[in-house]
Amino acid sequence: MFSKLITATVAAFVLATAAQAENFDVKMLNKGADGAMVFEPAFVKAAVGDTVTFTSTDKGHNVEAIEGMLPEGVEAFKSGMGEDYVLTLTAEGLYGVKCTPHYGMGMVALIQAGAPVNLDAAAAVTQKGKSKARFEPLFAQVAK
Repeated sequence: MFSKLITATVAAFVLATAAQAENFDVKMLNKGADGAMVFEPAFVKAAVGDTVTFTSTDKGHNVEAIEGMLPEGVEAFKSGMGEDYVLTLTAEGLYGVKCTPHYGMGMVALIQAGAPVNLDAAAAVTQKGKSKARFEPLFAQVAK
């Protein structure tokens, strides 16, 4: 009887933890509050285990990891053009993402999962075109 109670308690804890995971919606837009070619919102503060759903609201966009801007152990990712993409945050740190064809136009986003353990490395990545200017206010939002 006691072992069944422990098993039920552990199962309830696992289910409760999974149910607490949050999803954040990010739209891929031709025009948003911050101008042309944007992710909206462009900054997300989440927890490890949460998901971020990138919705292809406007055609011609995708989401791709920016080299050097992922937590250690997280594999690079890239969605298809015009496809929605769900990113599961599997490690603590910053995740830098871009829309491949609009990267030079500044279509970037920054996701913080837990502590920004890779802040220095992510901030040191050289950005292309308008992306540098778009990242400055995003890095300013990172909670240390």
